[in-house]
Amino acid sequence: MNSYSPVRGLLHAAVVAVVAVFVSVAPSSASTAEDSATATATAPAGRIALKGAGESARVRHGRRVVIAGHLDPRTAGHVVVLQRAFLGRAYRGIARVTTGIDGSYRFVVKARRSAVYRAATEAPSTAATVASTASTSRRVVVVARIAGRVSRHVVGGQAVKLRGRMRPALRGRVVRMQLRTRSGWRTVDRTRTRRGGRFAASWRPHAIGRYRLRVRFAGDSAAAGARDRLPRVQVYRASYASWYGPGLYGNSTSCGGALTPWRLGVAHKSLPCGTEVTFRYRGRSVTVPVIDRGPFVAGREWDLTAATKAKLGFGSTGVVWSTR
Repeated sequence: MNSYSPVRGLLHAAVVAVVAVFVSVAPSSASTAEDSATATATAPAGRIALKGAGESARVRHGRRVVIAGHLDPRTAGHVVVLQRAFLGRAYRGIARVTTGIDGSYRFVVKARRSAVYRAATEAPSTAATVASTASTSRRVVVVARIAGRVSRHVVGGQAVKLRGRMRPALRGRVVRMQLRTRSGWRTVDRTRTRRGGRFAASWRPHAIGRYRLRVRFAGDSAAAGARDRLPRVQVYRASYASWYGPGLYGNSTSCGGALTPWRLGVAHKSLPCGTEVTFRYRGRSVTVPVIDRGPFVAGREWDLTAATKAKLGFGSTGVVWSTR
């Protein structure tokens, strides 16, 4: 004849009850947790709900994810395990807590890779024959972080070099270096991340001008896609220059106005007056207008005024980079 123990019955009901869970991003995430659902022992499956997040939450890499809930009925002293599974992998416990007086629990994890989470109870030692229960699973999509550095000033024929890093810091992720064209973004180089999520790429422009570039990660099972808009790249051509001024100050220039030691400008044989030209020399840049005609020495293309020469730190003659 079997006897029925009220204490044993209460333990059984507390353990088999489903775990009600909600997930939120903290702080200041657009997705907030609400509407936890519960189930009975005959249907041991809970539901994780996120307002406005559909079937998954999206968080930036490294953000905190709060997973909290309570047992139903609210029972203190039960162990709740947070379980995580990456794509194609089995669930593994990553943290555990004991429910408080009101049967609640709370986990805080850093989102480093996209994964599926769920909360599960462990059977108390006094009722080892009772199976544990788990909430339904919920996918948390981690949005990758990507950042690049690019050489902003190059002379025609040189490669524009890109260096950067992506999080999650996983090897083998495909990263694309893209150029903005009239028809949209065009991939000019494709590479894969190395150890620590680092990557390198390059592109060799064929004409002078200003170019817009970006680095893009399309996304995979570990993280959602991301991109980083890079600073504009200026491509120059190399040309020979000299400077002029002493003995000519006070004279009128071919384009109008008097030549003075403080006037910024450049002389050129054919460019229209007022045409702006950017020069670069040993890390310094200056943009000045064409104000005069010259130089009249074979092999030289530009005559810089004294003020332009000083801005560049230029000597008497030499090679400069120019945008014309």
